[in-house]
Amino acid sequence: MCLLLLPFVSCLPESNFPDEPIIEFQSFDVQASGGRELIIRFSDGDGNMGLAQGDTMPPFCASCEHHQNLKCEYQELREGLWVEVNLDPEAGQIPFYYRVPPAAPTGQNPAQNGTIAIDMNSWYLNTEYDSMRFRIMLFDRDLNASNEVFTYAVAKP
Repeated sequence: MCLLLLPFVSCLPESNFPDEPIIEFQSFDVQASGGRELIIRFSDGDGNMGLAQGDTMPPFCASCEHHQNLKCEYQELREGLWVEVNLDPEAGQIPFYYRVPPAAPTGQNPAQNGTIAIDMNSWYLNTEYDSMRFRIMLFDRDLNASNEVFTYAVAKP
């Protein structure tokens, strides 16, 4: 009986994703600490998602644009329009950028898909505006950008 099932198990279809990452917003939920957990799903067809700790040479060096591969651009609702706020690290405003580590695909197919969860202890700016959201983009090791997704609008405390 097991020998009869073997041909069917070995013929499972392979995942077929494009080489550029694709992301999907899942949630941006409040945690007991008052922070928020951002969850996105991703897929990448050529399996080159993520940056290792040793990835410190250009274009991934600390001063390079792609040192972080997950970028959450902060936006506020100002007079009915979403406005992206450019954060200034020299003024103590740290951008919401993250380094997502690699997850090696298993098997012969390099395609990857999974979930990324980011704990955001701080997630808003103290300004006069009361609503915010993030515009999110993910980059693979070939610097291919994903599609853009947005969190839902959130009232600031």
